[in-house]
Amino acid sequence: MIIPLHTSPIPSSFASGFYTGHILHARSHHHYWRGEELLSIKAFFSGRALYDAGGGTYAVDPRSYLVLNHGQTYTIAIDSPTMVESFCLFFGSGFAEEVYHSLTSRPDRLLAMPELPDNTTIHFFERTYPHDDVLSPALLQLRAAVIRGLPEHAWLTEQFHSTMQRLLQVHFNVYKEVEKLPALRAATREEIYRRLYRAKDYADALFHLPLTINELASVAALSPNHFLRTFKQAFQQTPYQYIVSKRMEQAKELLLHSNLSVTDICFSIGFESLGSFSWLFRRRVGISPEHFRRLMRQV
Repeated sequence: MIIPLHTSPIPSSFASGFYTGHILHARSHHHYWRGEELLSIKAFFSGRALYDAGGGTYAVDPRSYLVLNHGQTYTIAIDSPTMVESFCLFFGSGFAEEVYHSLTSRPDRLLAMPELPDNTTIHFFERTYPHDDVLSPALLQLRAAVIRGLPEHAWLTEQFHSTMQRLLQVHFNVYKEVEKLPALRAATREEIYRRLYRAKDYADALFHLPLTINELASVAALSPNHFLRTFKQAFQQTPYQYIVSKRMEQAKELLLHSNLSVTDICFSIGFESLGSFSWLFRRRVGISPEHFRRLMRQV
């Protein structure tokens, strides 16, 4: 059951009839929903949720946020013994394009044509983003204001405009990463980037399972050889090395903040034998898992 703490629709500020959007702030132990929504930013300040969208699987937790485009069909699943807090922003249809139009058009053009041209469409890169110093401060500010009490609509409208400007900045910063991919055509680089990130997010969400290269390549809709080559070019490590690094991060987290035995941690993060886990941990961290737990808990 989902417990809505605050949901705030924001009325239109445009003569065109677009409405700015709304906020959903909720808590839940268990929740499942399938449907189609507006352009949205999904953030979680406690717990973890799994999204399935566009052939990909995305895990969102307090370290990241997820961007999904307008009209994207998706499912969300929450199944947690502890309360999960979500904070999601939904933007009205055409709102991103309207803000982009106002940012990029000359003042004389805005005076002559204040409305958005019909052929302008912005398609965001659907992926999880680590919290940053561009968009995340706006999310934190909005959440704090909503928790204190629903702010006035005029203030919220201004914040939605500011947040969209920040989201557009994040979006266009991504193109710097896209340009590094070795492809002749810009459209090809973009498509490869989207597919690689779909596989990377899939690995992030399901690293504890016995993932195979063929499975990840299938998620990316690339041949295994093409996937291996371009993944390493994009992320400076192979898919297997990336999965191992995710497992090591989770191992450290569990060693520090849980009472699970080293054996239980080993199998919960996807290793098939305690020996291989302990050997890899010592190789990467420099000490055994047991020594790491004792040492770090003394700090």
